[in-house]
Amino acid sequence: MSNNNMIITIDRQYGSGGHIIGQKLAEDLSIPFYDSELLKEAAKESGICEEIFESFDEKPTSSFLYSLVMDPFSLGYNNNSFDMPINYKVFLASFDTIKNLAKQGPCVFVGRCADYALSDLNLPFLSVYVKAPLDARMKRAQEVYGVAENRCKEVLTKKDKERASYYNYYTSNRWGDAKSYDLCLDSSKYGIHGSVDLIRYAADLKMKRLQQNLEK
Repeated sequence: MSNNNMIITIDRQYGSGGHIIGQKLAEDLSIPFYDSELLKEAAKESGICEEIFESFDEKPTSSFLYSLVMDPFSLGYNNNSFDMPINYKVFLASFDTIKNLAKQGPCVFVGRCADYALSDLNLPFLSVYVKAPLDARMKRAQEVYGVAENRCKEVLTKKDKERASYYNYYTSNRWGDAKSYDLCLDSSKYGIHGSVDLIRYAADLKMKRLQQNLEK
C-alpha cells in the first residue's frame, strides 16, 4: 500500500515552510499540488473572476455570516444564489472545487479549510499542521519572501491571525490545535526534506491502518 493513494492537506504558520513542503511532497509522490492554483480552478468553475477570489483568499469574514457558514450545504444554498454575499459565494466555490479535485485522485492541498471540506467524503486523507519557532519563521520570511526585518513580526502575526480567523470561522475545528489534525510538526526540527519524509511516513501508516480496518 503506497501513500501516493492518500490525499494530504496542510495548514501552516506563515514562514514555516508549509508551502514548499507541500510542493516537494507532491513532487515526490507525483500527484497534483493545489495552493494558489485552487483559486484559478474555483474561479474558472464558478464564473467569479480570479481577482475576487484573491481578495477573499484565507481572509476573515464578517460575523453576520456565522450561522450560515457553519453548515452551508444543509441550508440548501448554492453558488448561484443571488442574495448571497460575495465572500460566502467565494468560500462555497472553493469548497466545491476542493471536493471535486479530491474526487479525481490523490493530491496535496495547502490551506483553505481543505481538511474540513474533505471530512464528509469517503476518501482517505491525512491532515497536517506545520509550525516553527518565531525566529525561524522570521528568517524565512526575510530570506524567501523578502519581508523587511523591521516589519517581519508584524507581517507574521497578521498572516497567522487571518488564517486562524478564516479556518475557525468556516470549520468546527480550531486552527493550530493538535486535536484538529492527524499530524503536527515543527519544520525547524526536521527541515524541509525531513518534514516531507515524516508526512509520507505518517500517510503510509494511516493508509495501512485504513486498509486493515477494511479487511476486518
